Amino acid sequence: MRLTQAAASGLQRCFGRPHVRLPYAAHRPSAPRWCRAFSDIKNYDEDDDEIPASKSIATFGEGEKAPMVPHVLVIPTHKRPLFPGVVLPMTITNPDVTKALAALRESGQKYVGVFLKKQGGKIGAASKDEMGFTGMESQKDEDLVTDLSGIHHVGSYARIDNLINFENNSAAQLLLVGQRRITIDDVHDSGTIPLRVTISPVENPAFDKSNQMIKAYSNEIVATLREIVKMNPLFKEHMQYYSQRIDIHNPYILADFAASVRRALGRCCMLTSRCQVTTGDGEELQSVLEELDCENRLKKALELLTKEMELSRVQQSIKEQVEEKVTKNQRQYLLMEQLKTIKKELGLEKDDKEAMLTKFRQRLDNFKIPPNPDTPDAHLSHVPKDILDVVEDEMNKLAMLEKNSAEFNVTRNYLDWLTLLPWGKSTTENFDIVAAKMILDADHYGLSDVKQRILEFIAVSKLLGKVQGRIICLVGPPGVGKTSIGKSIARSLNREFYRFSVGGLSDVAEIKGHRRTYIGAMPGKVIQCLKSTQSSNPLILIDEIDKLGRGYQGDPASALLELLDPSQNTSFVDHYLDVPVDLSRVLFVCTANVTDTIPGPLLDRMEVIRLSGYDGPEKVAIANQYLVPKALEKSGLKDSEHVPPSLALPDDSIQDLVKRYCREAGVRNLEQHIEKIFRKVALEVVENLAKEAGSDDVVANFNISPDKLHKYVGQPRFTSFVGALDVALWIDATCATRERMYETLQPGVVMGLAWTAMGGSSLYIETTTVQSKGGKGSLLSTGQMGSVMEESTKIAHTYARHKLELIDPDNAFFESDIHLHVPEGATPKDGPSAGCTMVTALLSLALNKPVKADLAMTGELSLTGKVLPVGGIKEKTIAARRSGVTTLVLPFGNQKDFNELPEYLKDGLDVHFAKEFDDVFKVALDYSDCDGAK
Repeated sequence: MRLTQAAASGLQRCFGRPHVRLPYAAHRPSAPRWCRAFSDIKNYDEDDDEIPASKSIATFGEGEKAPMVPHVLVIPTHKRPLFPGVVLPMTITNPDVTKALAALRESGQKYVGVFLKKQGGKIGAASKDEMGFTGMESQKDEDLVTDLSGIHHVGSYARIDNLINFENNSAAQLLLVGQRRITIDDVHDSGTIPLRVTISPVENPAFDKSNQMIKAYSNEIVATLREIVKMNPLFKEHMQYYSQRIDIHNPYILADFAASVRRALGRCCMLTSRCQVTTGDGEELQSVLEELDCENRLKKALELLTKEMELSRVQQSIKEQVEEKVTKNQRQYLLMEQLKTIKKELGLEKDDKEAMLTKFRQRLDNFKIPPNPDTPDAHLSHVPKDILDVVEDEMNKLAMLEKNSAEFNVTRNYLDWLTLLPWGKSTTENFDIVAAKMILDADHYGLSDVKQRILEFIAVSKLLGKVQGRIICLVGPPGVGKTSIGKSIARSLNREFYRFSVGGLSDVAEIKGHRRTYIGAMPGKVIQCLKSTQSSNPLILIDEIDKLGRGYQGDPASALLELLDPSQNTSFVDHYLDVPVDLSRVLFVCTANVTDTIPGPLLDRMEVIRLSGYDGPEKVAIANQYLVPKALEKSGLKDSEHVPPSLALPDDSIQDLVKRYCREAGVRNLEQHIEKIFRKVALEVVENLAKEAGSDDVVANFNISPDKLHKYVGQPRFTSFVGALDVALWIDATCATRERMYETLQPGVVMGLAWTAMGGSSLYIETTTVQSKGGKGSLLSTGQMGSVMEESTKIAHTYARHKLELIDPDNAFFESDIHLHVPEGATPKDGPSAGCTMVTALLSLALNKPVKADLAMTGELSLTGKVLPVGGIKEKTIAARRSGVTTLVLPFGNQKDFNELPEYLKDGLDVHFAKEFDDVFKVALDYSDCDGAK
């Protein structure tokens, strides 16, 4: 049975069709001759999967005696031509061709013409697919020739050695043996399908036996064939067989034999047709077939044979390298296994699984060590019993699993996470308020609210004798130190610090972990924090909590509800661990720029501490205490012998930076500008060092007096200080634009105040009338306003009409169309705090009276004229002072916020607190008759 299967495999390789099966009894004497040729038991070798040639198939040169017929059926080949003396098995699937072959067999004729298809040539008519559309030639049409322009006219006169037709002539298998060269003369009958052509034999011309070139080429071909046999022993059997039937003295036959040799090292023999030969290879072989000159034919055949030999050498080299590497790896693996076995027998080493279990047991024993051995419950573990039970069960499960199974790795990773968590381990808290206050003050300037809250936390923990987890949310503009204060809090409390950002996070698994069934599953960020810090009471900073995303993986904000709820996080269950973890001792600190985007239930669980932006004096103090020393150290100018001692950045320069370049609420931009200044100073220092390389004392050249400093850094670039006007030389930026757009306000223009995440700024409201026939009193608003601000414009328009009717009933201002605009249209704006400003601008335009000079205001306005409180009073006050405002109108509800401001911000400001719009109207337009009109 094995021989039958081997013969079937050989036939499949010959015909190139996986569905073709060799007859079951092909190896029996009663089988057809061509089947016995492929299943010759005497020539079969189990170590060689190629099919040996049978004596009954071909002998090179015998085809010259084959009888010629006047016309033959055309059979095309697509890969390579058929040489005389070579066997070519084929499968025909075109019904017309199979019928023609069956007719040939019935008539007793067994010769056909085999011709190579040209590269890119078409040999048949366009066929139609199953849908009825005409397309490229189908597989069935590849065997049908109806156009001679697509084939080469020089081919082989071949004998059909064997032919098997399938049912209904749907396909046929035949074995062709090349006999001699032929050329097409003409079409025999153009009406027949497939084509029959008249042929003429191509005779080899006589050659000069004494030609030295012919002898040299012949000897070189024989030598090359011997080299191929040496490189591939599997090819040796075929060469030995054909060498007995080749007339070496006939150079024509030798050239044909050499050209027909295929890639021996690729385990392809001359009898197979599955060897991957490119179209270019087929054209080169066709040129050998068409060549009649003996010397040229030998030359072309030798070139092809040399290419095959070079390819065989490369393949042999690759094979040897791979075998050498594989053999080396196998040898190392075998020696390692033997070494493990020997050590195991001697008791010197355990296998990997036992070593792993031992490691887990040691960790489990460490769990059972109580915090205080002198306590009565010293024999008990400080780890929950259910955790110990899970670890024991998983270890027993791991002991029963095979090392190569997927479940083994999953269980091992799970045990690794369980045994590495700090069950019951924690750092000793610092309850020293004085030391904590010193640490907080040393790291950050200001932030009194945050520092006060941390000191309260320490005091409560000290009185209670235990520490409870808290959730604090720091809300403020960028750059005010929200993230850095978290590190200082952890240092003041002597806690481990861990930070992760949830900005843009949309996968719940990042918070609660993945299920163990997933490939590459791992716990969530909180469990990773516990493993990283090895403490059950760390400080976890959740950054950018106001920028949480939401996707198809779930809602992370909802997942944080359990995490940040003190009543629930005592038994937080991660999806990966699937056991409760106590997070009640963890101090969570969240940061956000705004609270508007934080979900209400999540915001309700946090204690919000708002951080307002820094004003000018605070920024100068922060720069002197923190930013300048840090920038000097980063730029290499601190304690350097090459830097003049007169180097300094005075307060005047920092104030100019704050006023002209760094008006945001935080100090991040100020830090970048200071670093930029000192980087340029460092460049000047290095350039001067290079200039003075030839001097005997380079350091002395830097210890110069102020009158010589211009030689190195220019005038007035950087001497003993950087002047306020010199800062622009160090920063590649234009001076900041003035926030005051109008020196003198015209009717209909009022300065408002806005507050964003970046700080406070002035916000002008501009109004004008649109002259048009048939005005309807409509209001057009522009300036990229949000929905809330759009509603404020409608409220302002309605209230202004009502107010004007009370003040000046005869005024027909609101019968005209009005355009209200907020400058800087490229910047989105939203919020209700511009309501009072809009009404004031409309009334100013209606009365044709400008508002009071150096006036700014803010406040939300209701439809009945109530002035409602707004946020960002400190930032808006800073923006007002920056714009040169002397009179400020604020809502009465913000009086407490204004009183908490530093005195230097309030000095020089005439502040009016308004309960109703009439209070605003009196100050802005100096309209004393307002009460009487009302």
